[in-house]
Amino acid sequence: MAEVAGERIAKVLARHGVASRRDAERMIAAGRVTVNGTPIESPALNVSEADRITVDGKALGKRGPVRVWLYNKPRGLVTSTRDEKGRPTVFDSLPDSLPRVVSVGRLDMDSEGLLLLTNDGEIKRRLELPSTGWVRKYRVRLHGRPGKDSFAPLAKGIEVDGERFRPMSVRLDRQQGGNAWVTVAIREGRNREIRRAMEAVGFSVNRLIRVSYGPFQLGKLRPGEAMEVRTRVLRDQLGSDAKDAKPAP
Repeated sequence: MAEVAGERIAKVLARHGVASRRDAERMIAAGRVTVNGTPIESPALNVSEADRITVDGKALGKRGPVRVWLYNKPRGLVTSTRDEKGRPTVFDSLPDSLPRVVSVGRLDMDSEGLLLLTNDGEIKRRLELPSTGWVRKYRVRLHGRPGKDSFAPLAKGIEVDGERFRPMSVRLDRQQGGNAWVTVAIREGRNREIRRAMEAVGFSVNRLIRVSYGPFQLGKLRPGEAMEVRTRVLRDQLGSDAKDAKPAP
């Protein structure tokens, strides 16, 4: 059900946490969405509170308050609702107590650590925008022995396979045998950005853990564990975008 008359169907689905607008459009094109009992094939449709919307045969229901969770993604899970190769996904492994949620950004299958989850697709979209300016920090284990100037090209920004990466901060924490641990900070999360950038300067990544996303920290969350962000914290960090947030049960 749409809460505002005349909203586009894809935006309504995003607001309910079904998927991002782009993924919602794909679901519509695949015939997975019906309005008033009729499958629709185009996202160019406005709906109102009176319309009955179903996704994969399930009624959309009433939109709940804005909620966000911190989740410690284990290694070996794909960050997608469905995987064409049949690999296990994050959403197959979430605690049963969570409602339907979408992820804020992605972590590749071999990466682990902090993944933000939300029931609101518009919040997802806002937090993923580079203009939000939130720093993402990672603990990264590299194979090799970095020297003093090994990461200098990354601090200036580097081009890899025709794609320009923004400057990233890299701090060498310690050398451990043939591996080195570094802390990497970036403001964008492009596809396998850190792995590709490190390979460009001569190092292979054999472990990558996201430890923070903006003000949100992984802390002591165990792999596979989720913790809801407190309402007050959510309002402090998201401002007017979290005006609908209410104390969760």
